[in-house]
Amino acid sequence: MNTLLGVLARDLKLAIRQIGDATTVLVFFTIAVALFPFGLGPDPVLLKKIAPGILWVTALLAALLSLDRLFEADHADGTLEQLALSPAPLEAIVAVKALAHWLTTGLPLALMAPLLGILLGLTGEGSLELVLSLLIGTPTISLIGAVGAAVTLGARRSGVLVALLILPLTIPVLIFGVGAVDAAITALDVAPHLAFLGALLAGSLALTPWASAAALRLALR
Repeated sequence: MNTLLGVLARDLKLAIRQIGDATTVLVFFTIAVALFPFGLGPDPVLLKKIAPGILWVTALLAALLSLDRLFEADHADGTLEQLALSPAPLEAIVAVKALAHWLTTGLPLALMAPLLGILLGLTGEGSLELVLSLLIGTPTISLIGAVGAAVTLGARRSGVLVALLILPLTIPVLIFGVGAVDAAITALDVAPHLAFLGALLAGSLALTPWASAAALRLALR
């Protein structure tokens, strides 16, 4: 447990020192969302109708920006080898690093999304559900992204490879995340969509750390 807490604290400290990476994610999210009213026109009905999809897709793409660096620095300086030899299971270490990624990327995106939703006319109904769906869905993206980052570790243009690998796997998260917000806007039951997002998170938490750890062990050989 001390090893896992140390890994979490270390990753958070590095994220604070390299605050530019987290800022880049949020800036990309803001600019990407802000461009849609210019491209689609000022029609408030149209913007509100497609706002859930815009916010979820841009949040997903923003989260991908830093996934390729999840293990890269530790691999370059030898820290990853030491972590693999530590008493803590490598699977648990992967889960903790995914948690650190979510705390520095997914959580800020979820909290910022309602503010950007105002640009698209998403005020009142749907805002709470947008935050809830992102809070449940973005950890799944971090966990799945950890698999992609582990598989592509050491490869050239790993950022592009990670995106190609995990984008198809995140489609269910995107579907149910957008569905939750749409359901709230149209006064339908949101619970089934959030339940599916929770099930995807539980499944990812149970499976992805093992897959990521196996890929990391192959990369370290």
